[in-house]
Amino acid sequence: MTIAAEPAEDLSVLTGLTEITRVAGVGTAVSATSYSQTELLEILDVEDPRIRSVFLNSAIDRRFLTLPPERPGGGRVSEPQGDLLDKHKEIAVDMGCRALEACLKSAGATLSDLRHLCCVTSTGFLTPGLSALVIRELGIDPHCSRADIVGMGCNAGLNALNVVAGWSAAHPGELGIVLCSEACSAAYALDGTMRTAVVNSLFGDGSAALAVVSGDGRVPGPRILKFASYIITDAVEAMRYDWDRDQDRFSFFLDPQIPYVVGAHAEIVVDRLLSGTGLRRSDIGHWLVHSGGKKVIDSVVVNLGLSRHDVRHTTGVLRDYGNLSSGSFLFSYERLAEEGVTRPGDYGVLMTMGPGSTIEMALIQW
Repeated sequence: MTIAAEPAEDLSVLTGLTEITRVAGVGTAVSATSYSQTELLEILDVEDPRIRSVFLNSAIDRRFLTLPPERPGGGRVSEPQGDLLDKHKEIAVDMGCRALEACLKSAGATLSDLRHLCCVTSTGFLTPGLSALVIRELGIDPHCSRADIVGMGCNAGLNALNVVAGWSAAHPGELGIVLCSEACSAAYALDGTMRTAVVNSLFGDGSAALAVVSGDGRVPGPRILKFASYIITDAVEAMRYDWDRDQDRFSFFLDPQIPYVVGAHAEIVVDRLLSGTGLRRSDIGHWLVHSGGKKVIDSVVVNLGLSRHDVRHTTGVLRDYGNLSSGSFLFSYERLAEEGVTRPGDYGVLMTMGPGSTIEMALIQW
């Protein structure tokens, strides 16, 4: 049995936090229709055995998607960018509102309690932003402060949490919410290439919201103690969402090597996160990792020495929803909260990965 170094009694002293920010609630939502991977292969008329293999070996059973209209003779049309932007707006707002309301219910709060809303999305562009549209749709107080994080990708949920935790520390007792709403259906290209097949086999629609508040010891959720970030600058082009001139629209690109690159750098970020806390990796009881795909999860598990049990919620979310981009880790957090296995004093690590190539982490304690 390894005896860990004695952690500081109050890690907030070491992390420089003057006000303790806690998680007050979580809520999720998905789009209306789900499909199995086998169903999608048939609907999309995929016959290439290499592409079929990508779908069927993804460790994904089902995803929620809003597919393009059906052609008269069968198959699906490839939607123009304008139609995709309209789809993004409709789905992101709808899912976002439902996730926000579920989050408030989880926190025992109402719309009138909300003081700050930070919205995250990477699958479309809106001006005014998603935050303004959600505030109008739900009738939230127009004095509510807001921010929008756009285009950062799958890692952005933790970037937003960092921002809202800082806002919360400066506004003790006031409720802030991170809302990730990713209409991945609005970012699909149907061109039959392996580049788009990898993306089309992986992503799904989903929205997740996390409520945080500082200075209120009655909040039962975990404390947010520290953040760590790392950009793998040599792999900036490995994950991107850029203009495809052949398709005349935006298109995702994922380098086949990126899961191994992310995994190989994960230790660097964990070590920085735990530096100065007196904690060792073995002291972390709960790992909530972004459901980026089977290979990236496996790579993180191997490089950090985690067990399959450690990432059970990560793999479960991938299986049931696919990659939900920025909100994936919050779907895992919701499952952990529902599981009811955390105990006071337990430590957890939240981990997201995305374009940049970027790894983000947060240290929390129940």
